[in-house]
Amino acid sequence: MGRPKQFDPDAAVEQAMEVFWRKGYAATTPQDLVDAIGIGRGSLYNAFGSKHALFDKALRRYRDSQALALIEMLEGSGPVKDRLRKTLRFLVEMDLADPDQRGCMAVNVAAELAGTDEGATELVRRMFDRTEGAFRALVEEGQRAGEIASGRDAHAIGSLLLNTVVGLRLMVRVAEGPDRLSRVIDAMVDAL
Repeated sequence: MGRPKQFDPDAAVEQAMEVFWRKGYAATTPQDLVDAIGIGRGSLYNAFGSKHALFDKALRRYRDSQALALIEMLEGSGPVKDRLRKTLRFLVEMDLADPDQRGCMAVNVAAELAGTDEGATELVRRMFDRTEGAFRALVEEGQRAGEIASGRDAHAIGSLLLNTVVGLRLMVRVAEGPDRLSRVIDAMVDAL
């Protein structure tokens, strides 16, 4: 009898994240996960406990790798409106370049599981809160620099920018190209 195949749990979570991101939670079967990771079903359950436990790890991996990249772009240097426009365009270009047009995993999870999966809903809520906070901080920076009118409510604008990103990342899933999305980005940034 041969030795069981060894696998890297971190790589397995990464591969599972890709499957959940592409197919969604409900449509992902244990067999999909087994096939993607390259281990037996028993090893999958021994390592992660359940499909949902693996999903939770995959969603956290997404948060740690993908979602934080947006915040890092916003915290860069240069004029605030330029950074904002560049970040929004980057998201759209990245999503349009994806052959599966997966959009944002957090947005997808919110659309699929909000109200039915408390843990996933709370994790996505925290991701959105953090992103909104980064937008608010960017607006406040723009107000200090005189790029954005100081009388405007930075909290409200941060919420509006989060809503814009969620909408863009949903729209990209059915977009035929960047034109409509670019108009949204330009209108949003120019309105500030």
